[in-house]
Amino acid sequence: MTNSRAEQALSLPAALRPWLAGISTVAALGPPAEAFVHLPDAGTKVVVRVGVTGHRDVLAVGPRVRASYHGGKALASCVEMRLAPGTARPLLGVPAAELVGKVVPLGELPGTTARRLDRELRWLTPEETVAHLAEVLPERLTGTADAARSRLVRAGVEAMSVRLGRLPVQVGEVARELAVSERQLRNLFTEGVGLSPKHYARIDRVHAVLTHAPTAPWAELATATGYYDQSHMTSDFRAMMGVPPRSYFTGRLPAATPCQAGARP
Repeated sequence: MTNSRAEQALSLPAALRPWLAGISTVAALGPPAEAFVHLPDAGTKVVVRVGVTGHRDVLAVGPRVRASYHGGKALASCVEMRLAPGTARPLLGVPAAELVGKVVPLGELPGTTARRLDRELRWLTPEETVAHLAEVLPERLTGTADAARSRLVRAGVEAMSVRLGRLPVQVGEVARELAVSERQLRNLFTEGVGLSPKHYARIDRVHAVLTHAPTAPWAELATATGYYDQSHMTSDFRAMMGVPPRSYFTGRLPAATPCQAGARP
């Protein structure tokens, strides 16, 4: 089972960086019958999905807390716009917590910006999408977001993120650095990211394991990514991915299930 897709990041204009963490195009590779895995994902996205018949959907895709394994489906391409932490409410009209585990047509969300983008983005090319967003988002969103809260969320996310050789900061320490209480920090994460700080860090650590496992011994990787030991890493990986690391990387995966209606593209 593989993620058989080609992804290309597009250049993000400076005007969009307060609102978007990245824009990429994704094209399916191989036959539609090929199976795939949806990894845990702490981000919220707006996705323009294009089917092989040319039918287009514009979707809001919320954070996904666990991996899922599915049979293949036909998909021509999509454009994924990853929202910056703390921007779900001003962009979509709902806090990120309301989108966890969900895929919702963008036009069904309450935000005025979301409904307008549903109409505007549907037929644009990826390059036109970037140019259009750079033109309209800064003007439409000026004064709509609590800039200070968004900055706090982004700073918290950065502190909780895993980098090899730099362990994530503990929740209490992050709260002290940001001059907020732990309760305030949890509330900021819940609204702006959709997850608690600890759950965000768990997903980020699993992604670090997925990225670096092919080149790092298990015990060293566990230490470098902030786990107590290899056993802790294995347990957390199994909880998020459904199988322990060795099974995942040797292809011994859970049985694939059909994609449900409205499943993530």
